[in-house]
Amino acid sequence: MGLLPHRYPFALVDRVIEFEPGHKAVAIKNVTLNEPQFQGHFPNRPLMPGVLIVEAMAQVGGLIVTQMPDLSKGLFVFAGIDRVRFRRPVVPGDQLKISCELLSIKRQRFGKISGEVTVEGKLVCSGELMFSLMD
Repeated sequence: MGLLPHRYPFALVDRVIEFEPGHKAVAIKNVTLNEPQFQGHFPNRPLMPGVLIVEAMAQVGGLIVTQMPDLSKGLFVFAGIDRVRFRRPVVPGDQLKISCELLSIKRQRFGKISGEVTVEGKLVCSGELMFSLMD
């Protein structure tokens, strides 16, 4: 709770299991049926929306950027999303393992990470995410 600004219902990181400051982070997100998005996505076939999978990846990537001591403190937000691909559906009961690695930092304001999400060792989603420090 002290590492990310997100709160329910948008906190999508349950536990950080590996962290190398300025390099990489690995975290877990447990997907449960009582999450609000499943009321409408979809009532008879609950699937985790792809945008929330990408958001979970961004939150883990944000951990890398926000915990770098030489960067300004503030709110980092999405600046871009590249090469994101979805490989298989995510359903309630799945446990996402989200792995992100820092690719670059520019002008102390812009960060780029590479991320991938797996369930039981099978790739669910991968892509590159860019962040920008808001003034």
